[in-house]
Amino acid sequence: MSRFDALRTQLREAADTFADGPDALEGILLGIVDDVDRAVREPLEIFPVCHHSPASAIAMARRLRDKQPKVVYLELCEDLAPLLTELRNCRLPVAVQAFATEIDGFPAEWAPLSVVAPITEASAEYQAISYALDTPGVELVLVDRSADHVFQWDRPRAPAEPADPDAPPPEEEAALHGDAVGVGIGDLRPRFAELREHLLHHGKVRHWSEWWHQYVELPLGDSDHDTYRQVMLLIGSLFRRLAPGDPHETRVDEDRERYMWTRMRQHLAATGTDPADCLYVCGAFHAASRVAEFGVDGSDTFEISPRSASRWQHGLIPSSHASIEAQFGLAPGSVSIAATEWAKNLKRTRVKPFRLAGQAGGTKKKPAALPAPAPEITPADNLTGFLQRPPVVDRLDEAELLGWSVEVVRAARRNGYLSSTADAIAVFETSILLAGMRDRAKPTPYDFQDAAVTCIEKDTVPGRRDVRRIVEIMMGGDRIGQVGYDALPPLARDVHDRLAPLNLKLDQRGVRRALLDIASQPELEACSDLLWMLRWLMPDGAARPIMGERRLGERPIQESWDLALGTYQRGLIELGYEGVTVEHVLEQRLRRIAHSPRATAATVLAAVEDATLYLRSHRLAGELGVRALEVLTGERGADGAPEVLRRIRRLLAFYRTTEPVLPAWIESFVKAGYAHYCTLLPMVFADEDARVDQVAAMLGFLFSMEGLALSLGCDRTQLELAVAQSHPGEPSLVALLWAAQVQLGTLSRAELRARCDELVDSPLTLPAYPRYLSGFVHALEPAPGLVDFVVEAVSNAFTRLPDPVLLPWLPTLIGTLKAGGADLAPLLIREAGRMFPSRLAALDEWTPPWLAPEHVPVTRAASGTGVALLADHPATCDALADLLGCAGEWTAAAPGGAALLDEYPDTAVALEAAMT
Repeated sequence: MSRFDALRTQLREAADTFADGPDALEGILLGIVDDVDRAVREPLEIFPVCHHSPASAIAMARRLRDKQPKVVYLELCEDLAPLLTELRNCRLPVAVQAFATEIDGFPAEWAPLSVVAPITEASAEYQAISYALDTPGVELVLVDRSADHVFQWDRPRAPAEPADPDAPPPEEEAALHGDAVGVGIGDLRPRFAELREHLLHHGKVRHWSEWWHQYVELPLGDSDHDTYRQVMLLIGSLFRRLAPGDPHETRVDEDRERYMWTRMRQHLAATGTDPADCLYVCGAFHAASRVAEFGVDGSDTFEISPRSASRWQHGLIPSSHASIEAQFGLAPGSVSIAATEWAKNLKRTRVKPFRLAGQAGGTKKKPAALPAPAPEITPADNLTGFLQRPPVVDRLDEAELLGWSVEVVRAARRNGYLSSTADAIAVFETSILLAGMRDRAKPTPYDFQDAAVTCIEKDTVPGRRDVRRIVEIMMGGDRIGQVGYDALPPLARDVHDRLAPLNLKLDQRGVRRALLDIASQPELEACSDLLWMLRWLMPDGAARPIMGERRLGERPIQESWDLALGTYQRGLIELGYEGVTVEHVLEQRLRRIAHSPRATAATVLAAVEDATLYLRSHRLAGELGVRALEVLTGERGADGAPEVLRRIRRLLAFYRTTEPVLPAWIESFVKAGYAHYCTLLPMVFADEDARVDQVAAMLGFLFSMEGLALSLGCDRTQLELAVAQSHPGEPSLVALLWAAQVQLGTLSRAELRARCDELVDSPLTLPAYPRYLSGFVHALEPAPGLVDFVVEAVSNAFTRLPDPVLLPWLPTLIGTLKAGGADLAPLLIREAGRMFPSRLAALDEWTPPWLAPEHVPVTRAASGTGVALLADHPATCDALADLLGCAGEWTAAAPGGAALLDEYPDTAVALEAAMT
C-alpha cells in the first residue's frame, strides 16, 4: 500500500465533484501524486531546490547535518567542477563561467560563447558545495551537461533585435554577466502562461517572485524535511505537467535529465558507492522527471555526444543581485529580499549554515567536526496534511514595519525627496492597508515597496534613484561579489602584480587616481605601458587617462589615470581566457583585426601602428604590414585613402627618425600603393560616389610618396598617364584634377588662373564656382605648394561672387576646413598672414599681389653675383620664369639677360636675395 493512497482518494473525489468525471483531471492530479511517490521511493535521495531560495537553503543545511551524505551530486555543468574550490577566495555573489572565443562546430556569429552559473550565499547549492568541500571524505560530483553541450543543444539563434534607442541604459551592476547564457540551478518559474497569470491574479501579487515568496518561501521556512521535499516535488511536477508543448524545450529538459542520471549511474558503478549514502541536488522541475533513465535502476539507453573542438576557458567572475535578476527574469529586488529573508530564517530557526573555510568575510578556521548523523525515519505522507492545513496568519510586526517606514523616509530625503514624518506614517498605514486588501495580515516587503512608491514618489524623481530602487537598497542592497586574488586567472594576477608600484587598492570597486611621475621614477614607465594596453583592451572606464598621451617616437614624462579595475573585474578576468599576459592578448587581437574578412588597409595599418606603439614589436609590425599590403592591393575604391595616407605618413616619419633604414614591408607598401593608386585614379575620378577628400588623399599619397616610390623603381609616367586619362564631371573633382596637373607641370599657373577667371565670368558656371573652390582647398593635400593660389582664389571669391552664391557656400567652406583642419587650415592661415598686411591702417593702401601692375621699376640694383650667375645659366632663368608665369624673350640689348631682369624686377630681387 502506497503512502499516498489517501491523497489519491481525495483527489479522485475532488475530480468527481468539480469536473464531469474522474478522467478529466486524472492525468494531472493523480499524475502529480505518482511523480511525488516515484521520487520519494527512489533509493538515491533526491533533494529538490529552487534557485536562490532561502527556504531551500535552510532545508539543505538542515538535511546535510542530519544525513551527512558521502557523495553529493549537483545539477551544474560538469566542466565547472575545478572552479568550485576557488569560491573560498571570493566574496559572494560570484558566477562560475565557461568562456570560448576560439569556436569550432558552432556558427561564427555566436562567438564568443559564454555560460555563467551565479552562486549566492542564500542558495541551497552553496550549502551543498560548502559541505562537500570542507567535510573530509565527501565527494562533490557535478552531473549536468557541459557548457559545450549547452550550445550543442541550443536551437539556432534569431538575429538580435536592434536596441530601443529610447530605452534607459542597463545599470552597471545588471550587466556584470554580459550576454552570457545563464544556467539556472533549480529554476522553478512556471512556463505555462495561463497558469502563471491565474496564480498571480488569485494570489493578488504582481509577479512570480512575489507569489513564490508569499506562498512557498514563508510556509516552507519552518517545515520539516519530508514536508519540504514532498511539497517541492509537488510543485515541480505541477509545473512540468502544465508546461507548454514546445518540442525543443521538452527535448532539452528530458535530455538533461537523461544526461544527469547517466552520469550518476556511471559514478556509482565506478566507485561502488551505496546510493543510500548519496544526495542528488537538482531543481524541482527535474526531480519530477518521467524519463526512462530516471533512478539508479533506470535504463542506460542515452548516449552522450562528444564535445566539439571549441577551446573552453573556465573562471570566476563577479556577480550581483541585479545581474542575477536581469539574466533570469526575476523581479527587481527579489534576490536582495531573499538574502534578507535568509538572514531572518537563520536567526529564527537557529540552523547553522555551511560556509567555506576562508570565505571572504568569514572565519579562516576549518569548520568543526559534524555530530553523528540523525537516524533515518521512513517518510510518511506529509503532503496531505500540508495541503489541508490552513495558512498560518503571521502577526503584524509593528516594530519591523515602523523601522522600515522611518528608514525609507530617511533614504528618500538623502536622494532629494521632500519626505517627512507624515510620509513615514502614511507608508506604515498604507502597507497595512495593501496587505489587508491582498488577504495578508503581515505586509510583505513587496507590499511595503508599493506603499512607499504611493506615498513618497509623486510626479517626478529628483535624484538618480526612484523610490522602488531606494526600497530595494534598503532591504539589503544590490550586493556585488568579488573574485579574490588567488582565484583570478594568471593574466589578472600578473596585471595586479605589475601595477603594485602604484600603491593603489585596485581590487576594490570604484575609481582610483594614479599619478605617474616617470621623469623622477623611471620604473613607473612599465606601469604606463601596461595601462595603455589595458585602455586598448578593456571597456571604457576601466583605465582612463586624465593627463598624458601615447604617440609614435615619444616617451612619457608625467601621466595621470583614473583606474576602476575592481569595478571592471569581469572584463579583466575574461582577458585571462584569451592569453597568459596582456601582451599576448593584445597581439592576438591585432592579428584578429588584420585577418578579419572585413579588414581594410586603413584598419590593418592601424594595427601596425598599435603594435609599434604599445608592443614595440618590429616582428609583429612587419607581419601586419605585409598583410596591409595584401589588403590594399585588393581594394577597388578610395574609401580608406584618407586614413591610409595619415597612418603611412606617421609610420614613415617614425621609421625615418628611429631606424637606420626603412623596414622592407613599408618600402613594398609604398611601391605597391603607388602603382595601385595610379591604376585606380581614372576610375575614382569618374566614380559618382567618390568624395573629394578621398580622391585628394589618393593624390596626396601619390605625390608625397613619389620620391620614395621612384627610388624604389616606380615610373612617373604611370602617374602622368593616370592623370591624363582622368575625366571627372563633378566641379570639385575637376578643380582637384587641375591642381594635380599643375603639380605635374602639365598645366601652368597662368592657365589655371585663366580657367578660374572664365568660370567667374560665365553666368552658366558662376553658381558652381564655390564647388571648384572646395576642390582647390582639398587640393592642398596633394599640392601644398598651391596654397598662395588657393588664398588668391578664395579672396577673389569674396570679392567677385554675388551674395546669393557666396553666402550659401560659406558653411561648406567652414565644414571643409573643419574636416581637414589639422593640415589644411594652418597652411591657409599662414599664407594669408604672409600676404595680407599686418596692420589695419595699411589695408586701405594695400594691393593684392595678384592685382599688382605687371611692370614695376627695379628698386634695387640688378647687378652682382646673382646677375652674373643668371647670365651664365640662361636656361635656369627661363625655367624659373615659366614657373612664375613670366613670358619673354632674351634680348641682346642688355648683356647677361639684364633686359629680362628689368622687365621682371620682382623676380630679379627675389633671386638676388636668395643667391646672396
